Amino acid sequence: MRKLLKEERGFTLVEMLLVMLVITVLLLIMIPNVTKNSSIIGDKGCEALLSMVDAQIQTYRLDKGSEPATIDDLDSPEYLQDHFDEDGTLNCPNGSTVTIVNSKAEADVGL
Repeated sequence: MRKLLKEERGFTLVEMLLVMLVITVLLLIMIPNVTKNSSIIGDKGCEALLSMVDAQIQTYRLDKGSEPATIDDLDSPEYLQDHFDEDGTLNCPNGSTVTIVNSKAEADVGL
């Protein structure tokens, strides 16, 4: 039994350092790609939100018979209430504020 325990070997310090080096290189390659793609994801999310707001503008027009004057008109349970912030603004994932201009949803530059 003692003979079996003596023959077991663990990882050496050099092997552990090589594994850490490989992990570090992989992280250095992945992190810039993730940050670059996050802005693209935010822009695509904003485009999707604008399409949804445009659809809700058409629904409002069918329900009320007139265009919504401001984005605040869509802040009700049957339209977009769940998407408004606590302060009453509708923001895109990229930080832009959504407004209605000429019966179309537009994203203004956010903070």
